[in-house]
Amino acid sequence: MALLQIAEPGQSAAPHEHRLAAGIDLGTTNSLVATVRSGLAEALPDGEGRHLLPSVVRYTGDGVVVGYDALEQATDDPLNTVASAKRLMGRGVADLKTLGSRLPYEFLQTDSTVPRIRTRGGDVTPVEVSAEILRALSLRAEQALGGELSGVVITVPAYFDDAQRQATKDAATLAGLKVFRLLNEPTAAAVAYGLDKEAGGIHAVFDLGGGTFDVSVLRLNQGVFEVMSTGGDSALGGDDFDRLVAEWILREAGIPDDAGHRTLRRVMRDACNAKKALTDADRVEVRAARDDGSVWQGELTREIFDALVDPLISKTLSACRRALRDAGISTDTVDDIVMVGGSTRVPRVRERVAEFFGREPLLDIDPERVVAIGAAIQADILAGNKPEGDMLLLDVIPLSLGIETMGGLVEKLVPRNTTIPVARAQEFTTYKDGQTAMAVHVLQGERDLVSDCRSLARFELRGIPPMVAGAARIRVTFTVDADGLLSVEAEETSTGVRASIEVKPSYGLSDGEIASMLQDSIAYARDDADARRLREQQVDADRVIEALVAALDADGDQLLDAEERARIDQALEQLRSVAGEDDPDAIQKGIEHLESVCGFYVERRMNKGIRDAMAGHTVDEFKQG
Repeated sequence: MALLQIAEPGQSAAPHEHRLAAGIDLGTTNSLVATVRSGLAEALPDGEGRHLLPSVVRYTGDGVVVGYDALEQATDDPLNTVASAKRLMGRGVADLKTLGSRLPYEFLQTDSTVPRIRTRGGDVTPVEVSAEILRALSLRAEQALGGELSGVVITVPAYFDDAQRQATKDAATLAGLKVFRLLNEPTAAAVAYGLDKEAGGIHAVFDLGGGTFDVSVLRLNQGVFEVMSTGGDSALGGDDFDRLVAEWILREAGIPDDAGHRTLRRVMRDACNAKKALTDADRVEVRAARDDGSVWQGELTREIFDALVDPLISKTLSACRRALRDAGISTDTVDDIVMVGGSTRVPRVRERVAEFFGREPLLDIDPERVVAIGAAIQADILAGNKPEGDMLLLDVIPLSLGIETMGGLVEKLVPRNTTIPVARAQEFTTYKDGQTAMAVHVLQGERDLVSDCRSLARFELRGIPPMVAGAARIRVTFTVDADGLLSVEAEETSTGVRASIEVKPSYGLSDGEIASMLQDSIAYARDDADARRLREQQVDADRVIEALVAALDADGDQLLDAEERARIDQALEQLRSVAGEDDPDAIQKGIEHLESVCGFYVERRMNKGIRDAMAGHTVDEFKQG
């Protein structure tokens, strides 16, 4: 007799089996891997007891070096050593100039939109560099746990767009990892602090890492963990602090900013060391070697450093202000602030965050480990080692999603800050009689016009049965999965004809565009409303003109005499002339005037239609029917 394996509710079918899983914090400057062992989440160290893995990869003729060994050679071999690859993830070649600093690499000129870096070990992309880091972390985890990982949770900045998220998943695939899901870094930090176990409350997560900044406003209600809003900048972090200090050193030492790669790397290293020293000291001595062999020596004080970085800290607080506004709350409503990321160790950052929120932030967990620990907890649940009901995480999309409609307008189907995963659908119809195909243009942004939003994808729905305009029912469905990746489907409901597309990211979006899109949506709200009204009136005018012309061609000579036809033609020309202008009121009046002039013609067409339908029949037949 076959035996049915039974498990207690909430347990796995084989409770004795503990599936190995890990959480990975793929950082700009440093990366970590963590796991849950004996019910406790902990970061995993390497053989020398170091938890951090520098996100640096060096390519040699003999192979690849990752981590501390690569970092040591970064100054002497800058062209073959890639650091901060996370800042290049999902970006195009054209976007490199937006990163705010000169990058010490040789970029190849290719037809591909993905930047390629020339190294001694071959030409590599940022995705391949990130894959090497992920591979090293997974090897560390498997050696520590004594087995193969069933899957991982990888954290990404909340403000990463679809291109950057997809690039991260591509890197994991190259590294041979199964990704349970991508998890927003602020969300992971909140999980690590156990905020999800509280009864409720509103929490702000301030995450300032080496190359990215995120802020999230989280609401906990009856065990549901919801991200109310997010903000940030994927090109702002500790690297920029280092860059400002390095520029100060170059100015003070009289070193030109077009110095060689080796000099620039050396100055960046000295700037980073000076920044770290000022965490506990009020002043630090700084030296810089000039190309002629002479050495400059100076002193960097806490006051000078604070003055240098204050503008960048102000940018983070502006993002906090926007996130609070999007969530519809004030600083008084926030119960606590979680500090995440190595750059939150800077005393000036902590001071200004405390001033902004009016209370001291939480600093109980190492800010560099907290994200990886949260990811490990989530990975443990998704691996099936704990009931999934223990935690429900709801992230949000950063920008609205929609499609193009007539007149170059955007119809938003999924508003920004909608929790994911999500599926939204809306019905549309055809514009012309006999239309057998429909083009679907997928857009992302907050403005009303297509020209002001970002184009994500285009596809066509073909095979629509010929119908009169407005008869077809085309259902467009947007689906955003738990990783924030989008798919769109269009279906003609009466026939079941459908077409779909998975939105493949166009590598090359600058995340500063997201912040500017949100700002523009507020600044241009009135202009957008006026523009939308104008386009709607123009579409209505085009529809009226097209319908009238078709009717006149069909039976205008039969039903109208010369004088009547002339009056209608005159009103038609008046509408055509105003339809091309930028006055929606004039267009509306033109439509109304034309409709009033054509009233008798419409009546005659209706009467003619009734006569044609009744030809050969008696009234009694219709009564019986």
